[in-house]
Amino acid sequence: MKILIANLGSTSFKYRLFDMAKAEALLAKGGVERIGSDKARSYAATDKSSSEKFGTVADHAAAVEACLALLCDPAMGALKDAGELTAIGFKAVHAEGMTGVQRVTPEVLAAMEAYNQVCPAHNPPYVKAMRLLSEKLPHIPLVAAFETGFHQTIPLSRQLYAIPRDWAKLGIRRHGFHGASHRYIAERSAQLLEHPKAKVISCHLGGSSSLCAIVAGKSVATSMGFTPQSGLPQNNRVGDIDVFTLPIIMMKTGKSLDETLNLLANKSGLEGLSGAGNDLRDIETAAQQGNADAKLAMEVYIEAIRHYLGAYLVALGGADAIVFTGGIGENSATMRSAICANLDWFGITLDPQKNQQAQGESAIHTNGSRVELWTMPTNEEIIVARLTKSVLA
Repeated sequence: MKILIANLGSTSFKYRLFDMAKAEALLAKGGVERIGSDKARSYAATDKSSSEKFGTVADHAAAVEACLALLCDPAMGALKDAGELTAIGFKAVHAEGMTGVQRVTPEVLAAMEAYNQVCPAHNPPYVKAMRLLSEKLPHIPLVAAFETGFHQTIPLSRQLYAIPRDWAKLGIRRHGFHGASHRYIAERSAQLLEHPKAKVISCHLGGSSSLCAIVAGKSVATSMGFTPQSGLPQNNRVGDIDVFTLPIIMMKTGKSLDETLNLLANKSGLEGLSGAGNDLRDIETAAQQGNADAKLAMEVYIEAIRHYLGAYLVALGGADAIVFTGGIGENSATMRSAICANLDWFGITLDPQKNQQAQGESAIHTNGSRVELWTMPTNEEIIVARLTKSVLA
């Protein structure tokens, strides 16, 4: 059972090919970078070989075609032809009136298109790629694993906004995202802690960030709401903001609603605050060099994380573990140190030396810390592969 897992970003496409019948063996991985340019990089690697090509990749549909061409190259030894694929699974984001894991149908694509404005960086390219594959490989099932699915176990009191009841029937509530990542952290944490009913706070920190409170492997609270533009400040997305600021912003700047929403979704967050780009590594460097705006952007981000961390410690009645994942969570000792500062009275004590030396799966708490602290690489692709297999079964 060979399943290809597709993960699409705004200008990127990453994939992994698993043989689920052989202990979830990873057969190949690769991707396409700088989609939409004439300098796009297509790459793939297997145990036997690796390949890299540069050239024009017009869009995500062309990227998927380039991926299949590389995987079917005899030199790679991954696939004899595309017909060997049992299914293609997608880490989909959001759809109107739909969640969980779904076989891709015209109805599913229509539900995703209905939320193009809600997820402008993800839904349009996903729909386009899915349509292309449905036409070119009609015999291969396509499966969409929606990020919102993991959060269906959150109590209603933490899902609902305080809005007219009829609006909730329109699907206006906190849905939550990063479901595949938080699900992986839930499962792996239970294994490491040898505690299936562990209370865990998963901190997925990267270009896109969210926290999730987990009990016995199930989500009970998460920081993102109706859209991925909410919750923590993102690399270029606003995070939480009072909606009544919108008319003031529009009136003072003369911008339309669409222009304002575009700025909040693409030019805000850490980028908007710092003026030093949207990569935290660049912002950290700028802050160390004395850039006051960059330093303040980091402080705003840290405060938002600690806000949700405190809320989830209350919601869970304490935690067995706090796990840091994602590009920032795994790699920034500075951020982890700032997030965990002065939390000894919660039973949370970071070991500075372990924190600095952490690589991969690493315990970074002191021996006396009541709450375990971990860095943990996430694996969203294997989660989507398992969910895809479950739908086929």
